[in-house]
Amino acid sequence: MKKLISILMVLAMVLACLAGCTQSLPGNTETEGNTSSTGGSDDTTDPVEEDQLTFAEGTVLRMAVGYNSTKTGLFFDAEVAGEGITLADGITYQAGDLKPTWVEVQNRLGMVFEDKYQGNSATKEFEYWKDRLSEVDMVSGTATTLNEYGNAGALINIADYLDLMPNFKAYLEANPIVRLSITGDTSTGAIYFSPYFDGVDDIERMPLMRTDWVEILLDGEGEFTADACGTLADAVYTPYMPTSGTVDIDVVTPDGTSTETITKNYDAAGNIVQIMNDALASGTVTGVEAVNMLRTYIDEAYDGYYGTDRSDLFIGQNAAWDADELVALLRCVVANAQTLNGTDSVQGLFSREDDNNQRRIDLYRFAAILFGVRGLESRQEWLYVGSDGLLHDARQEEETYEAIEKMNAMAQEGLISKSFLDSSSESSATMLENDLGFMSYDYNQTQTVYNETKLDDGEKYMAVMIPVARWYDGTSEDGVYMRFTESWRSVKTDAWAISAAGVGDDMDKLYACLKLIDYAYSDEGMILMSYGPDAFIKTNDDGSYVTFNFNGTEMPVIADATYEELWEKASGNYTNYARYYLGSTLSFAKSQAFEYQCTHEVGKEGAGYISNAIALGTIKHVELALTDNPWYTSMPTVLPSTTVESDMINSLTELGTSNFGTSKDQANIFVDQIVNGYTLEGVSDAASAASLVANTWSGTSFLTLKQQAYDRLIAFYESLNS
Repeated sequence: MKKLISILMVLAMVLACLAGCTQSLPGNTETEGNTSSTGGSDDTTDPVEEDQLTFAEGTVLRMAVGYNSTKTGLFFDAEVAGEGITLADGITYQAGDLKPTWVEVQNRLGMVFEDKYQGNSATKEFEYWKDRLSEVDMVSGTATTLNEYGNAGALINIADYLDLMPNFKAYLEANPIVRLSITGDTSTGAIYFSPYFDGVDDIERMPLMRTDWVEILLDGEGEFTADACGTLADAVYTPYMPTSGTVDIDVVTPDGTSTETITKNYDAAGNIVQIMNDALASGTVTGVEAVNMLRTYIDEAYDGYYGTDRSDLFIGQNAAWDADELVALLRCVVANAQTLNGTDSVQGLFSREDDNNQRRIDLYRFAAILFGVRGLESRQEWLYVGSDGLLHDARQEEETYEAIEKMNAMAQEGLISKSFLDSSSESSATMLENDLGFMSYDYNQTQTVYNETKLDDGEKYMAVMIPVARWYDGTSEDGVYMRFTESWRSVKTDAWAISAAGVGDDMDKLYACLKLIDYAYSDEGMILMSYGPDAFIKTNDDGSYVTFNFNGTEMPVIADATYEELWEKASGNYTNYARYYLGSTLSFAKSQAFEYQCTHEVGKEGAGYISNAIALGTIKHVELALTDNPWYTSMPTVLPSTTVESDMINSLTELGTSNFGTSKDQANIFVDQIVNGYTLEGVSDAASAASLVANTWSGTSFLTLKQQAYDRLIAFYESLNS
């Protein structure tokens, strides 16, 4: 009953907010392709909101905010603007000018922005201003740091003003994990920053393959043949999936309309890795022989389900592949370079930048979905909520290191790129354009754009289905074979806050800052902060938006000139275009609807398969809610630790960047283990690795401190609904 009352209250608030909006949504029926027209665009904000958050016209806000460089601030820098740059809105902008999105914010809301941004990452930007906060009104920072300084009184507690911010308040009430992620103090319910979403409640990273290569190797009648091939390396990887029995898997039907159950029959076919390993134990196995082993296995294990389109096991809407089948495929790919690219070398798994730790860690993230490990793609640290309702740390669990052992075995077999294993080798940045790389785990839009810029006709680099793995979600002691991803978009760790010393007693400044945040979470504000002004959006004769259906919601279609300019100025990379030129997607809630329209057709195809599978329930994921089975609850991005707790956590230096770094030039023991196996002193297996972190490096103490903060957070949230 409490939940029902809460839902009804949120619905009433949203309806009241929508009823008060002056922006009209005329029911025009003009369409473009499969789109419909429903959106208006050029009126001002809700008068009810303005009555509550009024401030003097022309109030100046000093903005020390941006994304991570001078190119991604509110104002144009010289590198982007040059001698002057004319955009799709027909306006020429100079260095130092506000970007179009922020010109429009000024016009709609009535404040004036002054540039104070130093062009740093959130961490360094706040570090620059932390002792000079009286000189700025809004400042970038990391959520953890902003909470720390907020609790010290340096930042405004936005929660004190939620009743004046109907859009922001409704958004938080509709998204519990967001509210939990930005609560800075559970005794007061303080909120010290506005959350930033690079998309929300949607999948983030996906497996990506050269699908044309899979078709060459697996499809067709008869046996695979080749004029030249290599041989498989000695077997190191051993089976992860069963070697006998059967496993039932739910898949989406080939037409994408429903689901069906198919069976992996190991009694009939055996396990493909074991088959190859046994053959290698008896002698050499050629690339051609390996492909035919895999073809036969697919036919027998799936009882002819895939027919001669065996590649669909990996790349189809009805894909059902698992880690062992991938290893078998990687062996075939690496051993058939002559067939695939005409050279003596193909690299199997690679990261976008094999010499950049920030990208190298994508391989241990990939290990998580291959081998059923939680916490490696957590929104915070390496933490996740178990089915027991308690926090767990992947760094302290044997299963994590066993999964990394599997990745190291793949590395020993040469199935991971040479440049990942040896930084002196050729950079992975040219893998695709040189037809060298087969597979990665990355973002769909930014990577599949290479189908346009780096691949030739007939070549195809596409997102493929999440793999099947055994996940222990608490519903069965033996685990559940299913597809699951923890790579789910939620609150990011960078955010904007209001400086208490900056706004001081000036209520105009304070209300202008609050108004900006609240407006960003209105329907109109979300569109502006994602798309930029109306000049960049396609409209009908009456000024309403031309829209298309995106994840069940009608969203605007970008103007033709915008699309052309995006390719001209940013090679199809939506995020760079939006940040460099429009000034959108710098903070607040970024809709993926704009990005989707800029996704290459190949990218849309693969992402569409995955989206269908999520919608039909064959891919499960963490949720932005407190779920009945807590295992499915997304980890809040930040926990409201006390100063004492934070100091204690910060003192546990072995758990920090020296061993678990995620930035470019830092070290990470998971990455090191993929490359070299166990190298830490006293560590020889998964049990000793987990013990080192839990005991010697004080991981147990870390987890206790985090658990205390999490318990307070849940108790606080429950009190809101009691």
